[in-house]
Amino acid sequence: MIVREPIYAALFGLVETAADFVAAERRLRHWSDVSPAEQPALFMAQKTETAAVKTLGAPTVWTLSVDLYVYAHSSDPYLAPATVLNPLIDAVEAALAPSAATGIQDLGLPAMVQHAYISGKIETDEGVLGDQAVAIVPVEILCV
Repeated sequence: MIVREPIYAALFGLVETAADFVAAERRLRHWSDVSPAEQPALFMAQKTETAAVKTLGAPTVWTLSVDLYVYAHSSDPYLAPATVLNPLIDAVEAALAPSAATGIQDLGLPAMVQHAYISGKIETDEGVLGDQAVAIVPVEILCV
């Protein structure tokens, strides 16, 4: 059995300090509801939890899936919003980097988290048709 809330809180605590986010919340808001003054912004949404038992009698291994939403706004008509967004994605990636010594990112919860990492495709809209840029960063957390 896992205790979920400390795990989700540790992930959010780690990524919310990755960059100078003006707004950082665990309750997802649509980008149209986040004013330019509140950006750059970070939101976290829990997606799925998958249980697996590798062998009979082994403990359940949980995979918790989360999406991190990163919003960036550029009111400069000559500055592509992606130029504001890309360093924010880099900062989130750096925050989730595994320890150089162990190769593992345990979110500071080694008894609960085996590894947390970006998993899969980062969806982006670079704001080509406007001033708003959005990235959705998929994260998985392996827990026992």
